[in-house]
Amino acid sequence: MCLEAYLQGQDLWEIVTGAEKELADTPNNAELRRKWKIKCGKALFALRTSIREEFIEHVREVNSPKEVWDTLKRLFSTKNIVRVQFLENELAMLTQGSLSISEYF
Repeated sequence: MCLEAYLQGQDLWEIVTGAEKELADTPNNAELRRKWKIKCGKALFALRTSIREEFIEHVREVNSPKEVWDTLKRLFSTKNIVRVQFLENELAMLTQGSLSISEYF
């Protein structure tokens, strides 16, 4: 939610959702295409720098902000088994003082 708000505030959300498409490479729209590429780079930077290290591998080879967003959306959807396993592992590693979470409970 915070990342979405940030992208909207930076006028990058349309790039991420795919509503703002890449323009054809023609002499008439060279400047608009250059601006689109800059926005695309900014969106990719914002997305990649906000991802925790363990998820970077999922989007390392992806070159489109929309593909990065869709990948993250799929990873963090509530029905995602991989995400559930990741959260279970995180919970298992938690401690309360010197006690593991299972010992604490």
